[in-house]
Amino acid sequence: MGSIKQDIKETYLGIYETAQEKWNDFTQFMVEAWPILAVLFLGLIAVWLYADPPPPRHVVMATGQPGGSYDVLGKKYAAFFEKKGITLELLPTKGAEENIEYLADRKNPVQAAFVQAGVFNPHGVHGVQSLGTISYDPIWLFYRGPEVKENDFQEIKARSRYFLNSRMSVGEKGSGTHAQAIQIMKANGFEEGSHFLYLSGSKSVEALQKGQIDAAFIVDAYEAPNVQTLLADPNLHLAAFPRAEAYSRLLPYMQILKVPNGGFSLIRNFPSKDIQLMASTTNLLIDDRMHPALQFLFLEAAREINGKATFFSEHGEFPAFKSTGLPQSPVALHYEKNGSPLLMLYFPFWLAELINRLVFVLLPFCALAYPVLLTLPGYRNKRMRRKINQLYGVLKTYEQELTDNFQPEAKDEYLKKLDLLEYQALQLKVSKTMAGDYYALRTSIDYVRNCLNRGVHPYQVEEAAGGV
Repeated sequence: MGSIKQDIKETYLGIYETAQEKWNDFTQFMVEAWPILAVLFLGLIAVWLYADPPPPRHVVMATGQPGGSYDVLGKKYAAFFEKKGITLELLPTKGAEENIEYLADRKNPVQAAFVQAGVFNPHGVHGVQSLGTISYDPIWLFYRGPEVKENDFQEIKARSRYFLNSRMSVGEKGSGTHAQAIQIMKANGFEEGSHFLYLSGSKSVEALQKGQIDAAFIVDAYEAPNVQTLLADPNLHLAAFPRAEAYSRLLPYMQILKVPNGGFSLIRNFPSKDIQLMASTTNLLIDDRMHPALQFLFLEAAREINGKATFFSEHGEFPAFKSTGLPQSPVALHYEKNGSPLLMLYFPFWLAELINRLVFVLLPFCALAYPVLLTLPGYRNKRMRRKINQLYGVLKTYEQELTDNFQPEAKDEYLKKLDLLEYQALQLKVSKTMAGDYYALRTSIDYVRNCLNRGVHPYQVEEAAGGV
């Protein structure tokens, strides 16, 4: 029993002494190497603050007209961002053209926007990147009066000319609806009619149902309230696009959407036959200076909100990374191939971003600091060896004086000098690797002291004995 207690006690003492020794080595290391460590720490802080700044907690996003589908979609994005601890401020606008104008302005605080494809000239836009397309924006042309037969080109053309000379809403200027309507008319060789009205989506719906206008272009999602209201009105007709394939060749950004017989209403059998619609796409555009972490957050929001199955899109179809005419963000390219960073899948956004920044900062820092820290033990040993050598030099000087010019009356003075030299040696804090040199110095000091205490001329014992 006693041996077990003794073993435990000795083990404890061994651990305590080892820990104390390590602590002493560490404190000595800090005393000697703090200037180098301070420089490395300042370098780490500089990289942390400037090379990889944290993402902002407030982002401004341009949406669209109040009550429109972009406004509704923006609110869903804002709710998603709020869960992640980021404030997404929504800025209502007239529409897509204004959105791209705000986004391209480097002084404007807008950093993200919903923009329809085809409403801007990509060659005239700089500093803007795409995170991909997130939805279809069908082009709806509702009208009153006799229904046009789709297979009668002359009747379609005549009806089109009628629209040009009638009261037709082509969307508020600056909106995506207005841009798409004008492009479609120009593709058919028509110019804006003198009786065109530039009404917002909600006002177009109201005016068309009251009979104040004869037709209205609306570019909006199938689920949008304005579109659903007009589709449910049996007094209105929907113009299909039987030449959609030709439009898609002339306007490459156009997509063709197919609606089966009775797809909108089985009760009304609406439409009465399979039809084709044209659609633009909603692009999620950003300022190319946006923090990468926020870009991943936008892409995750698009996957969760826009990735659901809808009337025209399948589950997981969006976000899609089709050509938008603008440079695609490198973050979007990474997301397309690899998805979100692994950390974002398992940790809250703020924690995942913190860990990511730590890795980003610490890895280069360690790559720089490791070889520096690796040289520090050698640096310490060199400094300590230099101090030991300095004391050896002093000892050698004393020994030379004792050999060449010894004065017996000065013996006590020499002993005091040796005591002082030994005291200086005792003040050295050396590592284990330098223990041999340290004790060799003390042994050498003691050897000279012993020679001095012989009572005869040091180093000349034989000579003195011969004289006796």
